[in-house]
Amino acid sequence: MRKRWISLLAAGLLIGGVLTPASPALAAPTFKVPFPCNQSWSGQTRSDHSPAYAVDFNRTDDLGDPVVASAPGTVDRVTDLGGTSYGKYVRINHGGGYSTYYAHLNGFNVSVGQTVGYGKVLGWVGSTGGSTGPHLHYEQRLNGSDIQVRFNGTLGLYWGTKTYTSDNGCSSGSGNGTVDTSGTPLTVRSGPGTGYSSVGTVADGTRVTIACQTTGTTVTGTYGTSSIWDRIGSGRYISDAYVYTGYDGYIPGVPRC
Repeated sequence: MRKRWISLLAAGLLIGGVLTPASPALAAPTFKVPFPCNQSWSGQTRSDHSPAYAVDFNRTDDLGDPVVASAPGTVDRVTDLGGTSYGKYVRINHGGGYSTYYAHLNGFNVSVGQTVGYGKVLGWVGSTGGSTGPHLHYEQRLNGSDIQVRFNGTLGLYWGTKTYTSDNGCSSGSGNGTVDTSGTPLTVRSGPGTGYSSVGTVADGTRVTIACQTTGTTVTGTYGTSSIWDRIGSGRYISDAYVYTGYDGYIPGVPRC
């Protein structure tokens, strides 16, 4: 009888394990370049970096330039390691296992436990720790392991040097545009790409409000070839290649989706 109860218990545990759904993975925050709005910085990645996926940011005369939070979160480390390693650095916990590191700072502007948002100044570019010259050492991590960085959802360059322009802390307004298809209704998609389902159309000549813009399928339209898609409502996207906005590319001040 004892063996029967043990068998039943084991079966119950197995069934319970099967019926318990796995916790879904949390989406990554929308990380932005860790510098104020409209600043351009040279970001370098190299395979012999430690950790490998970290980015070193530089620009001319950058000593003392402000470093800002790349996504909302809580500051959980403000540390000075002296003349070794990261030197003065800040770490932000963004939830879901994601964190960011800002190292070799010249000084601090935040404290542990402080909640920060986009554009909040954390400190200033320096050359503390094991640095050989002023720069920002920046990392994105998941569950403690460094990951390849993404800004506005776009993967950074590995390996090499790329110029990144920040939209961090820029005004978050909406934009406007006029649909121009030479008479044909423009298909509205459920997401930023031609592979998404159609959820309606917009008539030629319609004035639309653009809540945000993002990158998707490349489309050739009235205004050339573009991978930009405009969100004109919840789950409603149209190709920017058919929209006159007055700008060749992203609209300044309009947030990225």
